[in-house]
Amino acid sequence: MERATAKKRIEKLREEIRRHDHLYYVLDKPEISDEAYDKLYKELETLENKYPELVSSDSPTQRIGGEPLKAFKTVTHKTPLLSIDNVNSQEDLVDFDRRVREGLGKAKIEYVAELKIDGLAVSLIYKKGKFAQGSTRGDGVHGEDITHNLRTVKAIPLSIKGNEDIEVRGEVYLPYDEFVKLNEARKEKDEAIFANPRNAAAGSVRQLDPKETAARPLNIFVYTGVIPKLKKHYEVLEHLKKLGFKVNPNIKVCDGIGEIWKYIQHWEKKREALPYEIDGIVVKVNDLAAQAKLGYTARAPRWETAFKYPPIQAVSIIEDISVQVGRTGAITPVAQLKPVHLAGVMVKRATLHNEGEIRRKGIKIKDHVKVQRAGEVIPEVVEVIKGKRTGHEKEFIMPKTCPVCGAKIFRPEDEAIARCTNISCPAQVMGRVIHFTTREAMDMEHVGPALVSQLIENGYVKDAADLYTLTKEDIMKLERMADKSAQNIIDSIKASLDRPFDRLLYALGIRLVGKRTAQLIADYFHDIDELAKASADELSKIREIGPKIAESIVNFFRAKENQGFIEKLKKAGVRVRGYEVRGMGPLKGKTFVFTGGLKHYTRPEAEEIVRKLGGSASGSVSKRTDYVVAGTEPGSKYEKAKELGVEILMEDEFVKLISKHKYRVETGD
Repeated sequence: MERATAKKRIEKLREEIRRHDHLYYVLDKPEISDEAYDKLYKELETLENKYPELVSSDSPTQRIGGEPLKAFKTVTHKTPLLSIDNVNSQEDLVDFDRRVREGLGKAKIEYVAELKIDGLAVSLIYKKGKFAQGSTRGDGVHGEDITHNLRTVKAIPLSIKGNEDIEVRGEVYLPYDEFVKLNEARKEKDEAIFANPRNAAAGSVRQLDPKETAARPLNIFVYTGVIPKLKKHYEVLEHLKKLGFKVNPNIKVCDGIGEIWKYIQHWEKKREALPYEIDGIVVKVNDLAAQAKLGYTARAPRWETAFKYPPIQAVSIIEDISVQVGRTGAITPVAQLKPVHLAGVMVKRATLHNEGEIRRKGIKIKDHVKVQRAGEVIPEVVEVIKGKRTGHEKEFIMPKTCPVCGAKIFRPEDEAIARCTNISCPAQVMGRVIHFTTREAMDMEHVGPALVSQLIENGYVKDAADLYTLTKEDIMKLERMADKSAQNIIDSIKASLDRPFDRLLYALGIRLVGKRTAQLIADYFHDIDELAKASADELSKIREIGPKIAESIVNFFRAKENQGFIEKLKKAGVRVRGYEVRGMGPLKGKTFVFTGGLKHYTRPEAEEIVRKLGGSASGSVSKRTDYVVAGTEPGSKYEKAKELGVEILMEDEFVKLISKHKYRVETGD
């Protein structure tokens, strides 16, 4: 292909890819499949590699690039990013309206109400229509230059329609489902979990390596910009949409403070159904000339306020601090709380993450503390109420030996987590065996933590492979064990022999290998022997698997005790091979989401059936979802599906659908 022809093709590909990015990430209305998009992207990448002089900074291929930064540069904002004054009651809101009306000499004001996204405020500067600089709010006057990281956020356009210089401001956030997945992955890696989506978003955009930011599915809503000649704030938002920016769809123009109050009440009831977190409602005078007339105080606009919803928190007393030992030896301090109701649940414990967090927050035994739920994990201690101290509080001292086995506790200098150094520690063994039996792993329905504890204490089980050598007679010897219960246990262990390959890989408990990583590995390697021989370089070729994960996998299979464990699994008859056919079949390209309790399958089983038939299973509902399968007592995903018009299948309809295809996947047996 000649250079001139290549240039035209490159420009056409960029325009087409930008259009599809906008449809997918901003409008949530994709027109083509992922495969078709990847084909366009690959063609552009190939042409740009061949003609590097034609690469431009706003090309879709240039979202991620460059070496990790050593530090962020400081940016001085042309116009300060001021704070917003808060109100917490209807009375305060009415008082705000009174001040605005008096300041403008009007009887009634037109306002714009917007959801207050709980994320990180950023400034985006475009020069001649190209994204030139992105920065954090910082102290309002000076922020940090995070341009390279913000380029990885797919909802931020690298170029906009028109050729104008413009600054827009928005809120970068992490969708709630992605926040939960991120915390689950961090737990599996024994890393400190994020307290809330806002902290996760802030931590993500402040990574010195843009590739780390790119690995987290951040999003953005733009909420303001300076557009000459426009007279209303709402008109500015509509214009920003036309330029290609993502603006929240729930914004409303309200005639007077009464309508604002109805809007606030509506979203207080509905906010938990949103796929992202909000902590209040922002109220702005719509008329831009009126905004200018009202002006600013030293720290905040007079024409804007934020109604803050009460946080989901509770106050309790730390009666003691204990430590628990995880399956990888991680030592986690846990606060034993005076029981307190929190979000409808009686809470008795809260995570303290690690010793460094205890010191940073100044937590002591007998302290009064604020506790909040942090996603789908146990609650965490947010802060100490130091004004309630009596002088009887005690410092917590991390034990130097494991409370379970007595082995030395060691914390590497570059890690926050302390660990028990004894791989045979009963707590670690128990943790590994319990992990192996969970629904997401080998799904041994009738093998729970209490049973595992008894089996280990009585010497029947030293590792998870020993479960397959158990007999009904062994089980019957345990406390309070009836004939039928023992048979159910044996049956559920036997049923796990044929679990999919990716479930086995997850069940092995390889450090840094979660459910998603296990699926990627199973798609790449045919069986466990092939995987065991793989080098770190070969593993790093798999998408989403970096050097640390690759090294962890190599080290796992290099260890003699793990080699022996896998041989025991083989002898027991556990499936150690993958499926020959993946990503093909009658459900190819279809995305399913499951909600509620299922009668015929466990959720992992249903998701695996979908994958065998060529489809994909997701944990969240969007306009790209093809089917939501509803079991008993479906949750917010069911309501979200109705709201978006996604087709809902009851479980029996799902069973008919998959039975209709009569599609058999080759298993490699």
